[in-house]
Amino acid sequence: MSEQMTQVAFIGLGAMGVRMAARLVEAGYPVTVTNRTAARAEPLVANGARWAESPAAAAAEAELVISMVTDVAASRAVWCDPERGALARLREGAIAIEASTLTPGWIDELAAAAGDAGARFLAAPVVGTRPHAESGRLTWLVGGDVATLAEAHPALQVMGGSIHHVGEVTQGAVMKLAVNALFGVQVAALAEILGVLSRAGVAVEDAVAVLEQMAISSPAAKVVGAAIAARQYAPMFPIELVEKDFGYVVAAAEALGAEVPAAAAARAVYRRACEAGYGEHNINGVAQLFE
Repeated sequence: MSEQMTQVAFIGLGAMGVRMAARLVEAGYPVTVTNRTAARAEPLVANGARWAESPAAAAAEAELVISMVTDVAASRAVWCDPERGALARLREGAIAIEASTLTPGWIDELAAAAGDAGARFLAAPVVGTRPHAESGRLTWLVGGDVATLAEAHPALQVMGGSIHHVGEVTQGAVMKLAVNALFGVQVAALAEILGVLSRAGVAVEDAVAVLEQMAISSPAAKVVGAAIAARQYAPMFPIELVEKDFGYVVAAAEALGAEVPAAAAARAVYRRACEAGYGEHNINGVAQLFE
């Protein structure tokens, strides 16, 4: 599959997907896009992408089909709907890539369905937020066949140059959930500790300035701490998606017979934030629970 000849279908034009698809269009790939809301595709179509009315129509001529959607239900719909799903019209030998953050159980099921449809499958969830997607700096955590990844590599690299093969398809999904869980636990812990310090009379910005100098503070925690101090809650990784991902983490752990008490506790915090009306705020907005 050459970079010049690859026909790409991109399914799902949310905040991340629309930026990822734009990178492919800008790089000269022939891209067909589809989304539940057609208006989201208008800037891409204006720049040369083709619009399709359904995932099935988008996938019909594609060599590489990428999905970037919100959750398992959306993934199931865009791939497996008997009339509109991409698998219904996927070309023999095409590469199907699920880039969303989903459960290992569903990824295993989807991989089998793709194989039954004559396609090759990669689970390739991405690490990064909207600015990373816009600038092509996403990190890929890929599960699946190495040779298939090598064919898809040029297109993936346009959207993110850091590409890690982590094993079988379900291992890509588990690795992404692990990354999100580690990040989410840190943010929840930092938010509540800053709340304690604030109530003790330490200004949040002063507390952040001290904590970020300590060995205990990760690069991610430094960024989050600064955003909490500045009360910048514009969504990059919305709390409602954080809570969804923690639900997937807990479910995956249960299926593996593993214990994740810290992840379960963090999930409860993010659920509280959603119930308090902060679901559309960025992950650091959880700090508002502890002010």
